This record gives sequence, structure tokens and C-alpha cells, in this order.
Amino acid sequence: MSIGAEELRPARGATHSKKRVGRGNGSGHGTYAGKGLKGQKSRSGKSVRPAFEGGQMPLARKMHVLRGFNNRWRVPFQPVNLAALDRFEEGASVSPESLRAAGVLKHLREPVKILAAGDLSKRLNVTAHRFSAAARAKIEAAGGTVTVIGSAEEEQAG
Repeated sequence: MSIGAEELRPARGATHSKKRVGRGNGSGHGTYAGKGLKGQKSRSGKSVRPAFEGGQMPLARKMHVLRGFNNRWRVPFQPVNLAALDRFEEGASVSPESLRAAGVLKHLREPVKILAAGDLSKRLNVTAHRFSAAARAKIEAAGGTVTVIGSAEEEQAG
């Protein structure tokens, strides 16, 4: 036997009778009818728009004055110029660890990017997280090699 749509009822306790406010103190919602004492929100026909802050400069209008944007996914790199690599000997392997030991880097917490400022007169095998195109060209022109840490080629080889 199937139940017709007209026989369906909500589950027990699913529905509640409407709260009748302002119908005397015996009802529990008399006197101020749940609106508190005085003030803009206690008046009839009250309408305070959602972003209203009581006349204070709203956050939405205040933010454009603050300006700026912080990218939470920005990766900060430690820049190293080619001129700083000239202190290594001919044919040496230069890595973030060796740069730290030589005093070029302050720490190893951030990835290293090699930039093209300065000239490279020696053949070096440089390993870093990133290289500028000009730095890569200068290192290879000096007869050195460039290895990118964390690249797809390195992961396939290892």
C-alpha cells in the first residue's frame, strides 16, 4: 500500500509554532518583544544594511586606502649574482651548500636563484633552484654547466 502525497506529514518535532511576540508578559515575549531597550534596532521598520557600522567608516571603504596586496603563495628566492661565483676555483661545483660555506648565502631556508649581474671568467658547475636566462647563457658561455634543483630532468635521472 502506498501513501498519497496528501497523507505525508513532517517528522515529530520537525515543525514549531510561530513565536508570537508582544502578546503580554505571560507569553515570555512581552514588554520589549525580544528587541531589547531603545536604539535603532528596536524601532519599527528597522533596516540596517549588512555592512553598516554605526556611522563609522565601513571596512569596505577603508580598505582601498590601505593599498597593497600580499601574495600568500609567493616563494621568496635568495638572489646570487654571477660576480659572487667568481671566488670559486676553475671547474668547482657550486651548490647552495658551498655558497653558504663561502659566506655568500645567509641561510639555506629559501631557494637560490642565480642572476646575471657581473661576469664569470671561470668554468663552473653551478647547481641552484632557478637561473635567469642571461645567467644560464653566461655560465654555459664560460664552459660551465647548469643544474636545476627540483626540476623534472633531475627527478627522471635520479
